[in-house]
Amino acid sequence: MCGECGHEWNPAEVAAADAGPVIKDANGNVLKDGDDVVVIKDLPVKGMPKPVKAGTKVKNIRLVEGDHDIDCRIEGFGAMGLKSIYVRKA
Repeated sequence: MCGECGHEWNPAEVAAADAGPVIKDANGNVLKDGDDVVVIKDLPVKGMPKPVKAGTKVKNIRLVEGDHDIDCRIEGFGAMGLKSIYVRKA
């Protein structure tokens, strides 16, 4: 409780604020670190002759903050960042 204004904090609100942003996939499912996802659209990759095809399964993702909110490793392409709007939870 604040001594100056009398405001009382709800412990659940404080915990939710400390948790950070919630990242959701294209279908609205909440993603967590270590989840497996499937790419839902062909995604061109700079410097590569072929795109990441729709239906490619990506294992063990890591969530980060920024424009590309998923860090992962895709076979044949290596480490890259993906946007959560182009994946769905597997």
